[in-house]
Amino acid sequence: MERTLIILKPSALQRRLIGAIIQRFEQKGFIICGMKLMQLDERILDEHYSHLLEKPFYARIKKSMMASPVLVMCVSGVNAIPVVHSMAGVTNGRNAAPGTIRGDFSMSVQENVIHTSDSAKTAKEEISRFFAPEELFEYNIATLHYLYADDEVDLNQN
Repeated sequence: MERTLIILKPSALQRRLIGAIIQRFEQKGFIICGMKLMQLDERILDEHYSHLLEKPFYARIKKSMMASPVLVMCVSGVNAIPVVHSMAGVTNGRNAAPGTIRGDFSMSVQENVIHTSDSAKTAKEEISRFFAPEELFEYNIATLHYLYADDEVDLNQN
């Protein structure tokens, strides 16, 4: 099973969308490995957005991401990284397809309610940035047999 990171941004918390968004991932069949609220600071944002530090809009991103706590979540599933990233939709909410999280809940490129890892390398880095190993869990779920076929996952895992 592959793990990926999800951040529900201040725009999701302020608009009281976190329950509706988490429900989508649970209904899809993802297993929540870790979840917590946290207040982001300059250090973690500068690390997380290091590729944008020199961009003229970075100050706006930092201000937005520090406006309130965020909810960080690690989920697992087969091909979790591309599936979660696809569920989020394109960055600009105005251009995101209906049915995606941004397509249904966002009208902005900045206030786009969610961040998801975009590759295996990024997911590994981001998960370790936001979670200590002891904050992540592996456990059996009773519905695994109904989410995947025998040849897609080891149904006797954990």
